[in-house]
Parts: sequence; structure tokens; C-alpha cells
Amino acid sequence: MARYALLVQPSANRVYAQASVGLTVAELQIVDERALGGVLADIAEETIGGARYVTFEADALDDRAVAHLSQVSTAFALFEVVGDLLRPVTLTPLAAYDDDLLTVLKYAGKTNETFTHLLLHATLLFRERPGELLDGSLRVLDPMCGRGTTLNQALRWGHDAVGLDLDRKDVEAYASFLGRWLKDKRLKHTIATTRVRHEGQRPTRRTDATLAPTKADWAAGRTQQVTILHADTLRAGELVKRRSVDAVVTDAPYGVQHGSRHPEHGLARGPLELLAEAVPVWVELLRPGGALGIAWNTRVAPREDLTALLEKAGLEVADGAGYTSLRHRVDSSILRDVVVARRPAGAAT
Repeated sequence: MARYALLVQPSANRVYAQASVGLTVAELQIVDERALGGVLADIAEETIGGARYVTFEADALDDRAVAHLSQVSTAFALFEVVGDLLRPVTLTPLAAYDDDLLTVLKYAGKTNETFTHLLLHATLLFRERPGELLDGSLRVLDPMCGRGTTLNQALRWGHDAVGLDLDRKDVEAYASFLGRWLKDKRLKHTIATTRVRHEGQRPTRRTDATLAPTKADWAAGRTQQVTILHADTLRAGELVKRRSVDAVVTDAPYGVQHGSRHPEHGLARGPLELLAEAVPVWVELLRPGGALGIAWNTRVAPREDLTALLEKAGLEVADGAGYTSLRHRVDSSILRDVVVARRPAGAAT
């Protein structure tokens, strides 16, 4: 077997940097289990030449295996270890658009882009057909999307995206940013904002954009769509077609700075009350075999409570080594974890 060393990307976020190696080990375990068929052995942290790596052993990696390893959120470089030397292995990360689509928009409370990448990656890999991550044409929903970090990550990987958020300022900020970014990049696109009404409800602000990474893609009709709606997540079933999304991915309110806002009961410290009503709505939007991934603060909601909620909604919760090893500290009041679940492929239509 050959030995490999994955160089972990440095992070400007000091706290996340401390957790990043352990999270990389967990993410590699997920990739191995879900995409590679369990071919990696002895995944471990290691320091080489003063730099932090995650090492593993495997038989010779084919192009498909390297492509999956290239999507690891912290992957900076990959080497084959030959004696005391490191032989580079060329990574092929999905990158339909420049990375400033993710990094240029700054605001207080923004989720770390590297963590968003990890959350989306772990969720898409738990789908019934995880290999489709590399092939584009999936549709990702973030039902509490804020200013669109998850949507932008999905777009960068070549997928379609739809988001809802109750905060009008966030929705308007994302729509404004996306339109400006597309113009600055001189990308072929259309973007329009309209108001839609459903069953007597107040009109909903909706922004739809169609875009393509190149002029040739645009001319050939190889486009992507992103939609963002100013709406309560509990109305997602009214505004998004049933069984039309391949993954639901969201960073739940942490219950510290902003709390979670329930439409009837106001501001609540914990997210469970909102999630108990929202998850069944989101599940109806998932295609059979699709996956749901939620990040949340374990200090205000125990993992077993959230797991029970997902199982009650008819989902299969991921319990592999990687999926149960993603908890990490954000600050003194936030201990973040991730839970991922799948709608059974045989779910009734």
C-alpha cells in the first residue's frame, strides 16, 4: 500500500484552526465510507516538517478517488510519501467560479466558509447516490440561509440552490451582492426580483438568477439557477415544490446572539422548538434518497434530542465514525456539532 499525506489548509480563524485537523480526520472517514468504499487505512494526524497533515494508507488512487479527496474542505495539497520525500498528487477541486464568491462578502455572524464547505460535503455524501456530488445538476436548499454562504458553495460546485430567510435585510443583502458579483465577473446571467403571493399570505420577495461559468456554457444552455425567498422557513412547503431538492443544508440558530425566532412564540433560546415544526416541512421537499444536514449549538440542544426529532420525521440518521466526530468549539458559549440524515430511497411519493 502507498502512504499519503494531506496538507491541512491554514485558517485565519484561530479557534477553527485548532479544530481543523481533527475535523479533517472525520471528513476523510466520511469520504472513505461513502465514496471510496473503505479503501483508506490508518487515517491519523501527523506533523511533517513543522506543518500539520492528515496521513493515510491506500492502494494506488485512481482519478475518481483523487477527485473525491479533492473536495475535502481543508485540503490544501496532497502528497504521496516516498521515503523521506513528498511527491505531489494533483488535486481537482470543484470550482465552477472563483473562490471570492464565498469570501468577499463579510459581515458579523458569518459562518466560517470552510465549515460551510464541510457541512455541505458531509450532507451530499450521505445521499443515496453520493457519487453525484462530482457530476453537478443537484439542487440544494438552505431553509435558513442568511446571506447565502451555503448557496454560494453549492453554486461553486456547479449545483443549483434555493434559500429562504425571515430576515429581510439578509435576503436583500444577498441579492444585491450576487447581482454585483456577477456583473463584476462579467459572467453571462439574468437576475430579477419579483413578489409572489400564496393562498392569501403577504407577498413574498423572490429573487431568481440564472448563470453560467463560461460563455460557451451559457450558449449551450448549461446554466445554473439560484432562488432566494424572503419567507418564514415554515412556509417552505408553499414556496418550494415537493420532492424537488436533493439536499437540505442549514446552520441552525445558536441561541446565543440571535436565538431562534418562532412565528407564534417569538424569540426562543433553543432551536428545537422551531426545528420540531420545520423538519417535517423540509423532509417533504427532499427527493427520496436525499439528505438533510444541520449544524447547531449543542449547549442549547443535546444531540440525542435532535436525533430523535429527525428519526420521528422518518429519516435515517448517519452514525458512522466520521459523522459522529464533527463536534468542535466555536467560542466559550458555542459547541457546534453536525447531524446528517437521509430520506429513505423507498419513501412513499
